[in-house]
This record gives sequence, structure tokens and C-alpha cells, in this order.
Amino acid sequence: MLNFRALWSQALPFEEFVATSAVQYRGLWETIHRLARVPAWAETMLPPGQARRLLVIAEDWCGDASNTVPVLNRWVESVSGMSLRIIRRDEHPEVMNRYLTNGARSIPIVIVLDEDFQELGHWGPRPAELQAWVMANRATMPKDARYKETRRWYARDHGESTIREVSAVLGVRERVGG
Repeated sequence: MLNFRALWSQALPFEEFVATSAVQYRGLWETIHRLARVPAWAETMLPPGQARRLLVIAEDWCGDASNTVPVLNRWVESVSGMSLRIIRRDEHPEVMNRYLTNGARSIPIVIVLDEDFQELGHWGPRPAELQAWVMANRATMPKDARYKETRRWYARDHGESTIREVSAVLGVRERVGG
């Protein structure tokens, strides 16, 4: 059983991850974070008094991570009660092995935790529509061409699919009378 409280205490806030772990693609992480805009509907996802933690498994070199995690961090910055921290995939194989995607160590993986560090669910490694496209084209399209189309998809989507899908995992209790 994973000790999410201990993992959280070891995990890095977004800014620290980018400053210390995003060596090769730091500029991409910083640019996507700077340009990210949170849809108005996503700013009210969490009723007052509730807390959610997003524990993300990522690495600097992952194109899907660099396109989704900065957007998720911008979202977390705009919602009171939400926080995000990152652990590196290759430093936490026991965690990564629990969240394999079709047997692969695909990232990012976002583990949603409540205020008591209980897992509510997880998301990843990419939005469902894009994942379906990648899986359908992986055998017939060269990796470079697939990556180029993936970047175009992320640019068109502006992170909205990622926020929408992760918000579905939040397990938010509806407010009564409010």
C-alpha cells in the first residue's frame, strides 16, 4: 500500500520541479505554464472547505507531461483548496508500477488525493481523445510525425480536455442549499 502522505512530502511543487528537474525542456514547461488559461467553469470546481491534492508522476523529457502538467498547475493556482506536487517517474518505480497504461510506464499520471491523502482516482497519460488517436496511429505513423500532430492537438485544445477529465476524478461532493 502506498503512503501518499509520505510521497506528498517528498514531491516537488511545480516551480521547484521546473527549476531543478526540467533541464532539457525547461523553456517549454515555463512557456506552456505562462500561456495557460483556465476556463471559467473550472475555477469553481471545488466547494469551499474541500481540498484536493494532485500528485503527478512526470519527467522533463515527456511531451505529454510538458503539455498537461503546466496547465494543471495553472488550474490549481486558480482554485482555492487545490494543490499540485510532482514526483519523478524514474525515482519512484513502486508508484509508477501501480499506474501502468497497457503495461507501459506512460506518464504523466495524476493521482487525485483528498484532504486525508486518500486516493480518489487517477488520470493519464493523456486526454482520452488524443490517447485514442495515438493508439490508432502508432503502428502506421512515424514517431516524429505522430509527435508533431500530438503537439498540434494540444495547441488546439489549450488544456481544456485535460482539466475536464481530471476534474471528473476530483470526487467533489455537491453543496446542499448553496
